[in-house]
Amino acid sequence: MSDNERGRTVLVTGASSGIGEAVARELAVRGDTVALVARRADRLDAILADCRITSPNSQRWSADLADPAGAAQLALQIWDHFDGLDVVINNAAVPMRRHVTKLTLDEVERTMRINYFSPVAICLALIPRMLERSSGTIVNVSSLGGRLGITTEAAYSGSKFALTGWSEAAALDLDRSGVSVKLIHPGAIDTEIWDQPDNDAPLYDGPKVPPSEIAGAIVDAIDSATFEHYLPDMKAVIEMKTADFDSFMITMRELTDQAAAKDKA
Repeated sequence: MSDNERGRTVLVTGASSGIGEAVARELAVRGDTVALVARRADRLDAILADCRITSPNSQRWSADLADPAGAAQLALQIWDHFDGLDVVINNAAVPMRRHVTKLTLDEVERTMRINYFSPVAICLALIPRMLERSSGTIVNVSSLGGRLGITTEAAYSGSKFALTGWSEAAALDLDRSGVSVKLIHPGAIDTEIWDQPDNDAPLYDGPKVPPSEIAGAIVDAIDSATFEHYLPDMKAVIEMKTADFDSFMITMRELTDQAAAKDKA
């Protein structure tokens, strides 16, 4: 375990906004030391300053996680800086809303690198060290789109399905080792992921939950005995899709048609 006297030492990726920022702030308020990772150094500096009010040993690293090998090296560097990490929260992700007929392989590969290969690379780098001391928790933030395909989001859903499947298998492999894996499926959360210039407009335009409203539940999941967490709880949607895929397809068609009608209006 790390030598932090106040609480755990937690690595959070994608910590400059949205869910990552809210989780980092929640951890700091609870007395955990936070290692914040994201691309935007200026945003990280402001968040770090707030975190240090209750968590003075917290630090930040500015990095682009589009390079999985670099992500793994950074994770090891952060581990060495703190002399250990108790928890890793793989939250960094990018959207990719593009109709499958218009997707390029470069777009798919970039989405996979950030949303899947980098969190996996971080896990593979740190799991041996966690196993050596028989303790540690990995929290992978997937998406509702990691359990159901979303119209115009084949690349994004594919990356999140991959992270979901990898997390399930890794949790089984690490069973009774002292190292646990948790999986988070956020639903419609009010983050920057909805408004990106290199993406098509989202089909969904309904209510969204502020990240601060689920941050506490994500932190609570670290110590939970439960593997999978839907935040907010939309597990019934997944169960409906699994039980009756044809009805799910009809629902997605209706959303597509509504969006098309709105664009023509």
